[in-house]
Amino acid sequence: MGSQNEHIVMLPFMAHGHPSHTFSCSSKANPPQNWLHRHHRQYPFQHSIPSFHRQLSSSPPEPNICLVELPFSVADYGLPANTENSENLPLDLIGKFFTASTGLKNPVHCLLSDIVAKEGKPPLCVISDVFFGWANEVAKSVGTVNLSFSTGGAYGSLAYISLWLNLPHRQAGSDKFHLPGFPDSCRFHITQLHQFLRNADGSSISIQRAGKQPGISTKSCLEWLDLHSQGSVLYISFGSQNSISPSQMMELAIGLEESSKPFIWVIRPPVGFDRKAEFKAEWLPEGFEELINNRKQGLLVRNWAPQLEILSHKSTGAFLSHCGWNSVLESLSQGVPIIGWPLAAEQAYNSKMLAEEMGVSVELTRGLHSNITWKEVKKVVDLVMNQKGKVMI
Repeated sequence: MGSQNEHIVMLPFMAHGHPSHTFSCSSKANPPQNWLHRHHRQYPFQHSIPSFHRQLSSSPPEPNICLVELPFSVADYGLPANTENSENLPLDLIGKFFTASTGLKNPVHCLLSDIVAKEGKPPLCVISDVFFGWANEVAKSVGTVNLSFSTGGAYGSLAYISLWLNLPHRQAGSDKFHLPGFPDSCRFHITQLHQFLRNADGSSISIQRAGKQPGISTKSCLEWLDLHSQGSVLYISFGSQNSISPSQMMELAIGLEESSKPFIWVIRPPVGFDRKAEFKAEWLPEGFEELINNRKQGLLVRNWAPQLEILSHKSTGAFLSHCGWNSVLESLSQGVPIIGWPLAAEQAYNSKMLAEEMGVSVELTRGLHSNITWKEVKKVVDLVMNQKGKVMI
């Protein structure tokens, strides 16, 4: 890597949380005199560029990093306008979005070919997001190699890959099974597998998973937290891509009310409804928001909240989370125990690691189809907020 003409091409995926990690990696992999290429989407009009460009503009300039725009037309794949990243997509279109991302294959090949033509040699390597499975073929076609970059944690990623490769649950005689690559004493449960993996009968791997405008100002959020005693507030968020079912949302709300614990809940429409639409009071118990406001017990935040600021506040005592890796890292870095409710991707394995291996979490339930009751919610919230959470971290 001694030549100043060496190039590394980095390809971040267009989903919340992925670009920031790729940018961080690019800075770490950026030696003196090296150029580093990254890609982002090209939009037809400047005013239509969403949070991805806000994140680019907010990052400090890197003199040895060249940003290269690549064309990406979602309309060619039947997706609505302004969905060039997954932020504005309803859940039922996420699969189509992943298919649309294959449209970047030819533009990336052209980029690599241009580098070969100008420099007389291919880039040192391509580092692509794990969701760009086609990058291996493209890199090989110009005489270089592709390295796959995952934004997930090592434990969850190992579990996810091993499950798809080995399908050990298909041979197991019970709901618990051993997973190759893990200690013999470690057992996984069938409910930790999402629906498609549970029904898989072959080993063909299928993979599915920037600044945002907050639904509340950081100042207002912190002022509300200041009203409560140390370690007394439960923070609830299921990440940028997830929600829960209408019945689960109702039971969660009742359980929170019955617990009497103060909470901040980042709330979105339940699964089955447009997640960008206005939140409806009918999805919560009658009079719920008025009651928690009068009690100063709860704060409902639409869309997005300043998560790291909330987790670092002294009043925050626990985090009810989907166990996405970003959320796990932010919670643990602030010493906040987790109540796990994994929903998709490798989240069930992250939850298992946190609860069984690290002892910093209690799993409340799993998935969108669990019949969680308000009594179970109250029981686990009381356990973590009153007793267990104090010795977990």
